[in-house]
Amino acid sequence: MKLYYSPGACSLTPHIVLREAGCIFELIRVDLAAKKTANGEDFWAINPNGYVPALQLDNGDVLSEVSVICQYLADHNPAAALAPAAGTMARYHLLEWLNFIATEVHKSIGALFNPKMTPEMKLVQIALIERRLKPLEQYLADRLFIMGDHFSVADAYLFNVINWAPRHQMDLAQWPHIQAFVARVAARPHVQAALREEGLIR
Repeated sequence: MKLYYSPGACSLTPHIVLREAGCIFELIRVDLAAKKTANGEDFWAINPNGYVPALQLDNGDVLSEVSVICQYLADHNPAAALAPAAGTMARYHLLEWLNFIATEVHKSIGALFNPKMTPEMKLVQIALIERRLKPLEQYLADRLFIMGDHFSVADAYLFNVINWAPRHQMDLAQWPHIQAFVARVAARPHVQAALREEGLIR
């Protein structure tokens, strides 16, 4: 398998999941501005949407979108126990969280990367993010991870996008349970390995 990624982007999520699942894979860095891979490929030809992540399977098929890639990896590596079994209520609750993270957290914090956002717009956006994080803070008060005591693909995704907040001068100290969650996930050996591989830590 090949994972097309950009350091620190949302492609970090499937990078973590690939490692947690024990997969053999190749990382291919993408210049998102030029839409070129590190080995000179036209990234538009790999993912017509033009953004990461993209996972090329051994048969040549390509998957995109964080939630889809992560569920594929979890379902094809069940021994890693990164997602509840398909069809169970626990799986539907995982889907709830993946959708919440994608539409309410990822998109809200990701919007702050827009270079055309004015200071006034940024204040409005941060207020929205704070409203989204408030129930999450309460939810994590008595849980180690999103699904309880066991790490799942949802935790990799939430960790990835919450880590963008400090880059926009958002202090996680105001959300101690979220901050503790981030530290807990960051300490995982496979997470550390992914962060080092992408040059995000030494």
